[in-house]
Amino acid sequence: MPSHGSGSSKGAVVRGTWLVSSTAAGVTEPTTFRLHDREWDLLPGVFAPTHCVSTGFFTESLPFPVGGSFLDVGCGAGVTAVSAAAKGCARVAATDISEAAVENTGLNAARHGLADRIELYRGDMFDGLGPEDRFDLVFWNSPFIDPGTADGAAVHAVHDDRRDQLRQAVFDPGYRAHQRYVTEAGARLTAGGRLLLGFSDLGDHGMLRRLAADAGYRITVLRTSGDLVRGVDYQLLELVPHDTAP
Repeated sequence: MPSHGSGSSKGAVVRGTWLVSSTAAGVTEPTTFRLHDREWDLLPGVFAPTHCVSTGFFTESLPFPVGGSFLDVGCGAGVTAVSAAAKGCARVAATDISEAAVENTGLNAARHGLADRIELYRGDMFDGLGPEDRFDLVFWNSPFIDPGTADGAAVHAVHDDRRDQLRQAVFDPGYRAHQRYVTEAGARLTAGGRLLLGFSDLGDHGMLRRLAADAGYRITVLRTSGDLVRGVDYQLLELVPHDTAP
């Protein structure tokens, strides 16, 4: 897995900036999109799964614990959380720091008749969950692009609420959110629970490995997107405790 040193590559920052701008410009009022043979609601300020294949790829790749519990961190439009409930998870919780994203997930849960199976929490990472909440699978489709110190000013040059919300879905300056995820997620797992992360070759794998190691994990690759999209390889990663046999 490549490492880009301090921050992600310049190409990754350019791609992330394009994703933010194109989504902000393309979704200015409530609309719908189609994915996995379902119709979905999409609100302004929420990352559009149609602009990037990552949501679809990770959702179809996840080993949902049928009959068990699933936590979707950074739920966005709610595709993954709703799909988890539709595929048989007995309990699904979805969190997002964005109020629009939480509302959007609620709309899609209702659209597909699964509102009673999905718990919604607005907050950063695990905020809002009860102290005893544990899950068989915890997943985060992470904002794997670190703009770095050189490009950070350009990334945040234009400020408005909608773009700021979208930036949080794409960029993680200094990998502070990643550090919190690998540090705190283990306490949210049931015995034998699994910790997964949606990542990409555009992310800083060196930094991620260091953060994971400091938290007591090694990283394994469960699946990659390969030739699904030109110029980027999405990677479904599992963070495995060091004391677990390979």
